[in-house]
Amino acid sequence: MFGGFLGALLGFFLGYHFDRAIRRRQNQPVTVQAQRVFFTTTFSVMGHIAKVDGRVSDDEIRVARQVMAQMQLGEQQTLEAIALFNEGKQDDFPLEEAISDFKIECGRSRNLLQMFLEIQISTVFADGTIDDAERQLLIRIGKLLGFQRYFIEHLIKMVNAQRRYAGQTSQTTIEDAYAVLDVDKNVSDADIKKSYRKLMSQHHPDKLVSKGLPEEMVRLATEKTQEIKAAYEQIKKERARSLSENT
Repeated sequence: MFGGFLGALLGFFLGYHFDRAIRRRQNQPVTVQAQRVFFTTTFSVMGHIAKVDGRVSDDEIRVARQVMAQMQLGEQQTLEAIALFNEGKQDDFPLEEAISDFKIECGRSRNLLQMFLEIQISTVFADGTIDDAERQLLIRIGKLLGFQRYFIEHLIKMVNAQRRYAGQTSQTTIEDAYAVLDVDKNVSDADIKKSYRKLMSQHHPDKLVSKGLPEEMVRLATEKTQEIKAAYEQIKKERARSLSENT
């Protein structure tokens, strides 16, 4: 009725509720719908978090655009992502309703919910820090998704470690590598391999796509697995070197 991009966006939300009702009746696959909801919720909540401290920083805008670039969005998709980001910045943005709808569509996979939360945490760390208002909002979102507070706090620490690790090259420390794998440096080789395999499985792009991760976000998941693999290889080399020196 309105035409143009705004009409398309309105049509999407009307179609979302209509499609969900039809699918419930016909028991149709949920993957496509879950992908659409993951996309819209990701960028709207990203905007909401960016505004929680009173202003949206240049770094937060940069990260949002970086995510869009990593996804290689087309012109129309980029406009939609920007519109959703701006929608989330509004004071009357219905966060609980948005998360509730998201959980209905994507809540069948805990790994998918965790990936969503990791993306939001990464946005918070865009400027290198996290303030109390941002932390409390992340905890609130995590709880709405069904995660316990201790797990959310743990995830915040792990994502921050991954961010530091990804931002370094030859100067990456072995401590960073252990943090990426979410293990203590004193654990056994078997425990390190177990954690590595668990993290790789949680972030496996094909598995996440089959549960509802948008195809456009595959590169984000792929980069996660590459960071995890690089950290694992660094730890193996360091342990092999230490063993050789001690024999």
